[in-house]
Amino acid sequence: MSKFKKKKGGELPAISTASLPDIVFMLLFFFMVVTVLRDTNLLVQNQLPKADQVEKLKKDRAVYIYAGKPSSRYQEVFGTEGRIQIGDKYTSIDNIGLALEEARRKLLPELQDKVYVALKVDGETNTGLVSDIKQVLRERNLLKIIYITTPGNQLNN
Repeated sequence: MSKFKKKKGGELPAISTASLPDIVFMLLFFFMVVTVLRDTNLLVQNQLPKADQVEKLKKDRAVYIYAGKPSSRYQEVFGTEGRIQIGDKYTSIDNIGLALEEARRKLLPELQDKVYVALKVDGETNTGLVSDIKQVLRERNLLKIIYITTPGNQLNN
């Protein structure tokens, strides 16, 4: 007859940690891929108007100008009148040209001559502010202007 021995302790084998670095790097790459970093901190309210004929354009050669009332956390300091934001700071009509040149210099050198201005204007913004911005752009010979909107039909809200 054969002898069978029964294990006396119910011990579990040690957990293998050989694949642990692989798991950590997979999580790291996952979060690197799905994370979107913002270019600018939005200081103005920006409820874009709707348009039914929109198309996507390349963002790499655009300089964005935001226009609208200051957001609720900045209204105590800056009031409720329409303001212009380029980059991360407010600017006045007189300083738009300098702010645009600064934003243009941040682009790649081969794209600086092909730059266009993208206007993200709140739907409730005064038209006079937009006209003033366009006048400064004409003086600076920045004639390629794009109005950023959201897809939809303004009449069917």
